[in-house]
Amino acid sequence: MKSSRKTNPNLDELIFELKRLSRENQAPIWRTVAKKLEKPSRVWAEVNIASIDKHAQAKENILIPGKLLGIGNLTKPVNVAAYSASENAIKKVEKAGGKFMSFTELAAQNPKGSGIKIMG
Repeated sequence: MKSSRKTNPNLDELIFELKRLSRENQAPIWRTVAKKLEKPSRVWAEVNIASIDKHAQAKENILIPGKLLGIGNLTKPVNVAAYSASENAIKKVEKAGGKFMSFTELAAQNPKGSGIKIMG
């Protein structure tokens, strides 16, 4: 039988932590993200800055269960959490007045997961 554990121990620990947060806070958003991260990385979301600018409101929290890419421009301040991001994308988020953070930082700020939009 095939193992469902990831070979990256940091990713495996993140998935475990997100599931724990989901149980403790009755917040299904963290379980949803954990389930997306359990899938093969070749099917993870890849979201461009332009997509965030098009679909997000100012001051909104965006969660990307995958990678944030730097194509396009960001004209409004948004907080973005992604598993990984290009350096260019992080610079564009910060230049627009937003903040790039990890999943654990976002979960610490908002354990219930309310007001978070998943993209990808």
